[in-house]
Amino acid sequence: GPPVEGYELIDEPEKYKEFMAKLQEQKKFAIDTETTSIDPLRGELLGIGICWKKSRAYYLPRTILGPELAKIFQDQEIKKIGHNIKYDYLVLKRAGMPLAGMAFDTMIAAYLLNSGARAFDIDTLSFNEFGFRKTKIESLIGIGRAQTSMADVSLEQISNYCCEDTDFTWRLAEKLEKRLEEMKLTHVFQDIEMPLITVLAEMEHCGIRIDPSILKELSKEATTEIGTLERKIWKQAGQEFNIASPIQLKQILFEKLGIPTEELKRGKAGLFSTAATELEKLRGLHPIIDLIFEWRELSKLKNTYFDALPKLINPETGRLHTSFNQTIAATGRLSSSDPNLQNIPIRTELGRKIRRAFVADEGFKLVSADYSQIELRLAAHLSGDAKMIKVFAKGGDIHEATAHELFGVSEGEAPAPEMRRLAKTVNFAVLYGASAYGIASRIPGVSRAQAQEFIDRYFKVYADLARYLEQITQETRKTGLVRNEIGRVRLLPEINSSQFQVRSAAERAAINMPFQSMNADIIKMAMNKLGESDLTTNEDCRLLLQVHDELVFEIAAGKIKNFVPKIVKIMSEIYKLKVPLVVEAKAGNNWEEMKRMNQEL
Repeated sequence: GPPVEGYELIDEPEKYKEFMAKLQEQKKFAIDTETTSIDPLRGELLGIGICWKKSRAYYLPRTILGPELAKIFQDQEIKKIGHNIKYDYLVLKRAGMPLAGMAFDTMIAAYLLNSGARAFDIDTLSFNEFGFRKTKIESLIGIGRAQTSMADVSLEQISNYCCEDTDFTWRLAEKLEKRLEEMKLTHVFQDIEMPLITVLAEMEHCGIRIDPSILKELSKEATTEIGTLERKIWKQAGQEFNIASPIQLKQILFEKLGIPTEELKRGKAGLFSTAATELEKLRGLHPIIDLIFEWRELSKLKNTYFDALPKLINPETGRLHTSFNQTIAATGRLSSSDPNLQNIPIRTELGRKIRRAFVADEGFKLVSADYSQIELRLAAHLSGDAKMIKVFAKGGDIHEATAHELFGVSEGEAPAPEMRRLAKTVNFAVLYGASAYGIASRIPGVSRAQAQEFIDRYFKVYADLARYLEQITQETRKTGLVRNEIGRVRLLPEINSSQFQVRSAAERAAINMPFQSMNADIIKMAMNKLGESDLTTNEDCRLLLQVHDELVFEIAAGKIKNFVPKIVKIMSEIYKLKVPLVVEAKAGNNWEEMKRMNQEL
């Protein structure tokens, strides 16, 4: 359509000159790129939107962009505002116009203000904040099979669309900046999340090498195992059926085998659900249930990883480029997608082997550095629990210490491995706010009464921790939010809900938030510091992945001794706790077969 008033298409040299004269006076502006793909490492740049005043925005097609603009993009002192600016950073880097001075990301700001919300896209935010219905991209490029690319849309339409995006990014930034200050979130935003964008973008840009032949082998192995499980399941059922079909599965479980269903929720049309959470309740009632879980896990591995990963390799780089998301997990943890590296099921032998396909380049090794038991260390630090602090201070094993206390094993004796395992389960369950019911369902063969007894004993031993957890719950009931020591906030108004289910979920979230979010902040701060210290994008030492408490680097084989001590030092000194922050480093040719490196190196 015709240009919208206040939005201008800069498509002639004269207009470009006038525009540049105005832009050169600006100290900050909003920016948005239009490309041919939602994947920043594959899309081609079509043009750029720029705005520094409400309702006034400009669109510059790629053909008109010149070196004077690139110079402004590179200027650290001129502040850039974007919505998911990591995307624009990657697109512009590939187009040879690198972006510096990224000062404000409206997507991340909205997320920090309400991390539990569902959507942080620009359309949703523009509607929520200004009641404005933005042009839907589908109205330009269509949907489904017939979807075209932005490259096929008329210049006027693209210009209006991009100007609107940039205009609303500018408006949102003004609004959200004030709100971050009111909520005391400026520090987390400016000092943790904003610098992290560059670190993550560079990790994504670098990618990681994958060996497709290993995945092919694993896929073959999985196919065989799935076949075996299928036959076992059919034998239990007394007939062949399609295990992937919920309808056939229900018929077998509830009608043919008559498995009792009192515990189950009814879904649509009053039918029982066969979702994992529901089937979990039936474990132990019939041997077929465990087999179905195994079958599902292997099928997921095969489809999501073994068969899908090779297709994700970028033809230009020959590497796999995961996306890291800063605005998905409500606790502040990063998540990853395409592939999601955080939910590789490592319970199975085959699941663990996926990591074997992640390999180092010629002449390099993969090095993994991870925080040992950081959430329990944070529990000791935050609650000031004297007993816990003592265990960590003398370099003890917290799970073993807990086993001693829970099962009354005398000091000199080592607890049996299953005791340590039980203690470990209880240690983590408590930090996740689990009830006796929750703990009993995590440990096969433990009744609810036994689990309650474990919890009571646990809280007698770690009395300061018990008090601290109670305090968090009370405080959250009063304020409707929970804040970690660094300042990150999670809103939990549902902690005062009249529904038991909703209320107890919120209580669990409140209890877990200070540990898990603090853990996330510490590793993010370490990543930023590693970035400043040239340990993330150095040609001999580059950071490739972050998975929860672990960072994976690719380091020139001959230089591991120079780099690893620096990495470990930064990670373990990034934040002062009442107990030591311990980092363990391992190195190898792939992500699975790694050897512990001794701390002295």
